[in-house]
Amino acid sequence: MKVKVLRQATPFSESYWETFNADVSGETSVAALIDYINYNDDIVDETGKPTTRIGLECSCLQGVCGSCAMVINGAPSLACETFVKDLLKDGKDTITIKPLQKFPVIHDLVIDRSVIFENLKKTSMFIGKYNPPEKQNSKKKNKEFEHQYTTAKCLKCGLCLEVCPNYTSGEGFFGALFANDCYMVSSRNTDKKPEVKKQYAKHFAATCSKSLSCMDVCPMKIQTIASMAKMNR
Repeated sequence: MKVKVLRQATPFSESYWETFNADVSGETSVAALIDYINYNDDIVDETGKPTTRIGLECSCLQGVCGSCAMVINGAPSLACETFVKDLLKDGKDTITIKPLQKFPVIHDLVIDRSVIFENLKKTSMFIGKYNPPEKQNSKKKNKEFEHQYTTAKCLKCGLCLEVCPNYTSGEGFFGALFANDCYMVSSRNTDKKPEVKKQYAKHFAATCSKSLSCMDVCPMKIQTIASMAKMNR
């Protein structure tokens, strides 16, 4: 098979495509595929020309850290949860890989997601002291716990922002992960609810067109539409 990678040496250099040959099984993940290419000291491209190792950010390799998010065959995905057998269908023999396009590139497939965390800090979107509603029966609490647990799984991987038609650079609209965090904070700390509602309206509700593409790519299957419904209510 051939593996075509969009590479970029530094944050300000020009990007370019480079193609490699690889011989791995269909059970190999894309993260392992890149490791396979990077394994030897004398790495060469498909023409036999010497080149450097492909820059890759990864940690857990189990779909938990979210750091290996990239665009694979045109679809934003986690490299550790995307497998060769699912990419080479209908006679295809090439896998195309590039970094997420809505974040600055640091090196090759390594991107800068700091805007996500800076926006959360800027809006003070953290729970702080746990302060749930006092007049809430246990049955209703349990209903909230289920969605709170699911929402708390957000990896901040950026896949939802990559596919969002409304998200650009994170300057005004903060995307689906922000809506989920707004729900989490407001449902766990009632003292912060008025300010959270204001930030939610300004940085999410006013711009979201409800394409819900964010839910299609979310590796944790977070029901953002449920967070939106609860916040809007």
